[in-house]
Amino acid sequence: MAAKFTSESRRRLALVIGIGDYENVRKLQNPQNDAKALSSLLQRIRFTSADQHLDQTRNQLQHVLVDFEDSIQCNDIVLFYFAGHGIQWEDQNYLLPKDFPDMDAADEKKKAEFLKKNAINAQDILNTLSDRKPGALNTNEYQSVGLTAMHKAGSLVAFACAPGALVDDKPEEKNSLFMKHLLKHLPTPNEDIVNTLRYVINGVITDSDSKQVPFISVQLRHNNIYMCEQTDDFSTAVISGATNPTREIRSNNSSQIDTSSAV
Repeated sequence: MAAKFTSESRRRLALVIGIGDYENVRKLQNPQNDAKALSSLLQRIRFTSADQHLDQTRNQLQHVLVDFEDSIQCNDIVLFYFAGHGIQWEDQNYLLPKDFPDMDAADEKKKAEFLKKNAINAQDILNTLSDRKPGALNTNEYQSVGLTAMHKAGSLVAFACAPGALVDDKPEEKNSLFMKHLLKHLPTPNEDIVNTLRYVINGVITDSDSKQVPFISVQLRHNNIYMCEQTDDFSTAVISGATNPTREIRSNNSSQIDTSSAV
């Protein structure tokens, strides 16, 4: 049965978020560009939906997430993408909205509570999407800066660099290095997503001289999960990207992610 399980005729849904215009923490250049490029590509390769949301506050993000979660049906292929700042605290990853307050002002003993109130728990998103019982794929990717690995049965999680490592936001480049290679390989027709990400990883490692090593965690239950389904009347979209990603780490036990990126 697994051999016959492909993404053909199944709905492919994507939620793409890019946050760079932060109000209280360092602004980023790549996330909006990466989110726009990915959303455009997903539309070209015929995703059922590829909703794009830029520079959202926490309240706005919560509404967007609820609406997306409610749209998921059993057997859908689901892709969630976030580009922006992130923080690891007590083995939990948090995604920072546009209006995230200055964490340095928070009491050290109350920072977990502070993050729960002002950020979005990434593992909660992965758990909720998986609980909707999509057919095979929940893909979450954050260009990570010191984030911890994430796991969930039936999912694939991709980080733009290894957990605990850093990625630089390069304002002189239009897109992050990870996104550059994702845009190059994602339109490959009838290519399993795991193989696609292997090509992305190899490209990032080569271009960065092994300074940036993307990380993927695969708990998919099936093979032949395609992001781009080839049909007789469809020509593969050709997309070109720029290069480079984002890095910055904060002291105080929290790992901060500056960046952008995808599937």
